[in-house]
Amino acid sequence: MTAAGVMAAAAGFVALYMLGFWLASRVRRDASIVDIGWGPGFAGIALVGFALAGGWAGRRWLVLVLTAIWGLRLGAYLWWRNHGQPEDYRYQAMRRHHGERFAWVSLYTVFGLQGAVMWIVSLPVQIAQIAPTPSHWTALDLLGIGLWLVGMTFESVGDWQLARFKADPANRGQVMDRGLWRYTRHPNYFGDFCVWWGLFAIALATPGAWWTAIGPALMSFMLMRVSGVPMLERNMTRRRPGYADYVARTSAFFPRPPRSGSRARR
Repeated sequence: MTAAGVMAAAAGFVALYMLGFWLASRVRRDASIVDIGWGPGFAGIALVGFALAGGWAGRRWLVLVLTAIWGLRLGAYLWWRNHGQPEDYRYQAMRRHHGERFAWVSLYTVFGLQGAVMWIVSLPVQIAQIAPTPSHWTALDLLGIGLWLVGMTFESVGDWQLARFKADPANRGQVMDRGLWRYTRHPNYFGDFCVWWGLFAIALATPGAWWTAIGPALMSFMLMRVSGVPMLERNMTRRRPGYADYVARTSAFFPRPPRSGSRARR
């Protein structure tokens, strides 16, 4: 199948997938389930590409496995974290603002928008599976695997460290500044960044796939400038008394040794 055909099939999958989650959100009266569906949606897109594209089998399997591991782990973690919790405060605020109209407004402002972003971000996953050549591993494949491994380590270890920190009642109201969180305030977001630039590197082994950089570029912009770091930190600064001190000494995104100065209370 051509690139256009795979992209169209992926778009159709995303539309149906997000429509299903929107319908479920109406039944549950909880738009937060869109977050749980985010990661597995990418795994579904990778599976569509794997089934329809005619590229070299080795690269198709590589892209499918890497995307599925990342997406399913993220979905499982968010389900575990959010299970039994009330609707996320962001969607509660939107629900109060729109009132009875929220059910329909959320179709395009929450589920439709995230579906569109998902389709764009996943362009490297779609295009990497199309070309039959090169039918061997390249330096770009190895670079992509390396970046993916770094990203998965930061994301999964960072989530695990934060979960352990929150599970200790002695840490209630305190700032997490241990482990990977000592070097970056958002190891999980940095991990996402590395994963998607790694998948782009693999796609780059496909002739003419340079333009799929729009996918990880959009993900990076969202993480660093829109719905990732800025949104979370506005909330954290209000809720955590020691967070300003943590911000002063710790990198916002890219890991580096902390600046010298007073440490947040533990």
